[in-house]
Parts: sequence; structure tokens; C-alpha cells
Amino acid sequence: MFAITADQVGSRSAADLADAQLAAIDALVGDRLVLPVDRTAGDEVQAATDDAAAALAIVLHMTRDGNWSVGLGIGEVRLPLPDSTRAMTGSAFIRARDAVELAKKSPTRFAISIDDGRLPDADLLQPLIDLLLQLRARRTAEGWEVADQLDGSITQAQLAARLGVTPQAISLRIHNAQLHTERAAIAALTQLLEAAGEPPQVTS
Repeated sequence: MFAITADQVGSRSAADLADAQLAAIDALVGDRLVLPVDRTAGDEVQAATDDAAAALAIVLHMTRDGNWSVGLGIGEVRLPLPDSTRAMTGSAFIRARDAVELAKKSPTRFAISIDDGRLPDADLLQPLIDLLLQLRARRTAEGWEVADQLDGSITQAQLAARLGVTPQAISLRIHNAQLHTERAAIAALTQLLEAAGEPPQVTS
């Protein structure tokens, strides 16, 4: 199971963003969560999924604006499931709690913690995800405009017409935003997270 715990940065002096995040995560991957995304203590947000792609999508979403420290835990959960995410327990949630504390000290505001015996482990995955987050952090507003709209339902030519620029300008934005690199990295990281999500094999 993948557990995500996110803590709002500077919540004592900033507006409460938790409710908006609950709605955003529900719209993004709500149908792939084991229970609805939840608000826990104060301004914390917590989610759980058995879908590696959904877990990574939440991490990328919540680290985008720098307003959240995000911890990803991979491990077991106690069954049967309770009525709410906030009531879920198990090593995945302990790991997520440890990770969010580490994330508060990380330049990328993200950390991952994985149960012992699972491969790949956190030492391998942490720097790879950090590299992807650093790539995204360097993206300009123009790059994000293209990234957000070029979702497969529109061609580059159509997007150029919508934005009132040339197709060549769109191609340059895609290049500068490193969208192809990002998509390849997401695909590779999803496979690695899927492997880490599998319980370790017991050998006799």
C-alpha cells in the first residue's frame, strides 16, 4: 500500500489550504484511492492507494507549489479497512509519518520511506524522485501552461491556435519544459514504485 501524508508549510501564518487539496486530489485520483482522501490533525492531508501511478500523481501535484511537505510511505496496512483514511493503520502509515518529517528538511519538500526488505528501497528511489521534482521546479509559467493543457486530448497545433502562438513556439516550450523527459521519468518511476509496493518474497 502507498500512504501519503502531507503537512502544509507555514500553516500558522498562512491560509488553510487543506480543504482545497482534498477536492483537488479527489478530482485527480479519487477513483483510485482505497478510501476518500482525508484531513487528519489540523492541516494535514492523508491518502492511501494501492496504485503506484496514483501515488506518484499525488506527490507531483502536492509538491508543485511548495506549500506542502509530502511524505510517501510504502508498506502494509491493517485489515479490515476502517471507515476513513484517517483511521487506517499499519507500517505504510508509520512510514509516511516518518517521511513527512524528513520532507520538512528536504530541498524538494519530499521524502519516501519503505518497509525493510522491499526493493527498490528508499535510498534508490529518493534521489530519482528528487531529480524529477527539481526538473519541475525549474519550469517557467509558459512551460506549465503547455504542460497543463497538452494532456493528450489536444494536438500541438490546436494548442498553438488556442494560445495565439505558432506551432514552433509550442515545440520550443515543450523542449524547454522538458515534458518528454518528465513523462519518461514518470513511466519509469511508476514501474519502480510498483515493484516496491510488492511484499518481499519469503524464502524457505
